[in-house]
Amino acid sequence: MRHKGSPVPDQLQQLSRQLEEWRNAHAPRSRLPEELWAAAVELGRQHGLFRTAHTLRLDYTNLKKRVQTAPGLRATAPAAFVELVAPAPVTGECTVEVESARGKLRVAIKGMTSPDVMSLIRTWMAET
Repeated sequence: MRHKGSPVPDQLQQLSRQLEEWRNAHAPRSRLPEELWAAAVELGRQHGLFRTAHTLRLDYTNLKKRVQTAPGLRATAPAAFVELVAPAPVTGECTVEVESARGKLRVAIKGMTSPDVMSLIRTWMAET
């Protein structure tokens, strides 16, 4: 499905033609050369996975895996410890625990601190 009023970029059209030429010259279900996959990965990063896979008639899941494991992308590990520095001190103590299918977050607030706990929880939920 194309976006209305959004033409297919020249780079995608050019690679689409190259893929068609390759497909016409090879047996069905033949493995694509790595050079073509590398070009598709780069275009997927630039123009979006769905649009690239659809335009080039490639398997979306395979393209997504290749984009995620391609060199140049750094895998980020979840933070083991996050320190919050409060702008406005408040006296008191409390512990906030949040649990999801992927893990548990425990925030112990002691002494004169006033972190934005909801913002911290939202950030943690988005990253897990």
